[in-house]
Amino acid sequence: MSHNYATPLTPEKRLARVLARIPDDWRLEIERQPATGWRARLTLPTLGAQDWTPPHDTMVAALEAAWRHARDGVSNPMGRGDTVKN
Repeated sequence: MSHNYATPLTPEKRLARVLARIPDDWRLEIERQPATGWRARLTLPTLGAQDWTPPHDTMVAALEAAWRHARDGVSNPMGRGDTVKN
């Protein structure tokens, strides 16, 4: 019987993981709104400033959302759902 138990990531490990994935030339902005929570956005050299994330309860969640949004923009610069017809 296998004893391979997955250990959940701590907030510190999640933060280190997302910060390690953000390239050095991407600008990172984080802000905390008193009533709504944390927001983040990345500015990419090739695509410019991305949109702010919706408010999140934790800073790590906001950073992860900004990372996913920027990553999707780099891998698919046309945007989601757009197609090219020849």
